[in-house]
Amino acid sequence: MPIDHVQIVSIPVTDQDRARDFYLNALDWELISDNDEGERRWVEVAPKHGQTSFALVTWFDSMPPGSLKGIVLDTDDIEHTYEELCERGIVFETPIEEGPFSRVTSFTDPDGNCFVLHQLYQPRARTVSFAAARS
Repeated sequence: MPIDHVQIVSIPVTDQDRARDFYLNALDWELISDNDEGERRWVEVAPKHGQTSFALVTWFDSMPPGSLKGIVLDTDDIEHTYEELCERGIVFETPIEEGPFSRVTSFTDPDGNCFVLHQLYQPRARTVSFAAARS
């Protein structure tokens, strides 16, 4: 039974409403869930065409707000995405830089969690087949 994919990544935040608004409005992601079960509120957001979602969490002592670093967000047009996000108020830490395998830049959410925006020079095609592994 192989692991198929990453389902949810926890993003530590101080204010779930502020974080939810950032991810929905600035990044144009979608709201998957916003449930208050009493002790903990579950707020889950995701890129509109992505497979992985993100839980905006406030309850992990070992994950202080702003401690998430290095989540890489893929785009097939970094200039367009960069300009669009700038128009929505996102401040990038650097201009788009040329790396060895991709063009990259980075930004933070309101709590200081850091994300890398990148565009590969040569898109990768994964040919992994889980069907063979399950047999």
